[in-house]
Amino acid sequence: MTSTTTTNSSFVKQLREEIAFTHTGVVSKLLFQDNACQYTLFCLAANTEISEHTSTRNATINVLEGRGLLTLSGEEIALVPGVFVFMPANSPHALKAEENLAFLLTLSEKVIRE
Repeated sequence: MTSTTTTNSSFVKQLREEIAFTHTGVVSKLLFQDNACQYTLFCLAANTEISEHTSTRNATINVLEGRGLLTLSGEEIALVPGVFVFMPANSPHALKAEENLAFLLTLSEKVIRE
């Protein structure tokens, strides 16, 4: 796993070079984190499922390659390259890779509005 934590310098990573699939299951690579965000590359083998769960942080998904299905708060969303999804904190979600699926997951601090 590659992990970088910094707040004082730039960070560059060619995502296509980081994508790697196994025959089954999930490969996750923490690319970068700071005090506010965490950026993780997820690579799911075809037919891999992640059961419904929630996160205490806001999240985004940026699909890089492949095809899958995200169920977010009961709504089904097709995951194809170029799709961007924002998931508010505590939203129930699950996903299935219909073919090898790679996406960048960004976790950020929950925004508290008064």
